[in-house]
Amino acid sequence: MKQPHPTCILGIETSCDETGVAIYHAKHGILAQALHSQIARHAPYGGVVPELASRDHVQKLLPLVRQVLQESGLPHTEIDGLAYTAGPGLAGALMVGASVGRSLAYAWNVPAVGVHHMEAHLLAALLDKDPPAFPLLALLISGGHTLLIDAKAPGHYTILGQSLDDAVGEAFDKTATLLGLQYPGGPALEELAKQGNPDRFTFPRPMCDRPGLDFSFSGIKTYAIQTFKKNQNTEHVEADIARAFQDAVADTFAIKCRRALRQTHHQRLVVAGGVSANQALRQRLTTMTEEENSRVYFPAAEFCTDNGAMIALTGYYRLQTQTPENLSFRVHPRWSLEEIKKTISQ
Repeated sequence: MKQPHPTCILGIETSCDETGVAIYHAKHGILAQALHSQIARHAPYGGVVPELASRDHVQKLLPLVRQVLQESGLPHTEIDGLAYTAGPGLAGALMVGASVGRSLAYAWNVPAVGVHHMEAHLLAALLDKDPPAFPLLALLISGGHTLLIDAKAPGHYTILGQSLDDAVGEAFDKTATLLGLQYPGGPALEELAKQGNPDRFTFPRPMCDRPGLDFSFSGIKTYAIQTFKKNQNTEHVEADIARAFQDAVADTFAIKCRRALRQTHHQRLVVAGGVSANQALRQRLTTMTEEENSRVYFPAAEFCTDNGAMIALTGYYRLQTQTPENLSFRVHPRWSLEEIKKTISQ
């Protein structure tokens, strides 16, 4: 191996339906990145087809690696560490990135490490010019996850709350389907909500009338279905339901995050993951943190969805504290954030 603490990391992301590759340098930040989205491939099915996702990663991954190397102007000999998403995610898709990443690391004689996809979303906020400092509170929201995290330091996380049923991104997509919107549903619902009347419907804010920091979104989805059935022949019902649904989600997160900030006494909140791109949610959480004399941090829009840059950055942190992997490797379709600290060298 070239050195014990790599500084120039190639990151590979293949957890679901986006193939991402990037190069991160400890001193210079992101040197190059490329992303291929599979949205058009999966749109006819209304969601991700795992086998199609895996095949597409196989076709696109190595060309993207060549592309970022060329755009960075670096020969592969300058890469001294490699990171790939080891989980959570689709097993087949994860195996593509893990096998290619581990093979490249072996061929280039550099250390490799599998990283946690949701930790990468959290750390994506550190790519900003004014990054947050630890400790902090993190709200991680995506199509498959809804997590409220006490983050004491990179790799040291405690789950304070999570969804007991649907992840928030899943609830967005299902509600969008109800309203006749095309896949992916989240951005389409957000756009439709801009035309909605905020005073027509009021949706419940689930689990906010009891102690605790867990979430539930299946009830909001069911309320949307019932509201649509009762009012489907009225004007602007789709836009008004979209607005009521989005407002309920934003208020729920604001209530729970306010509660968590007071409980942990943190002054910084990071909101990351694909759903964090929602502008109404951003505004609601910004207002809440200002009222709490705290500050909220959002990754740049390009780092909200899955991408290679966040994997490369997380790989840099992991390779400082974690023993590099040998030639054997594993992927973890299900993987708790709290398990990461077990892999960190003491």
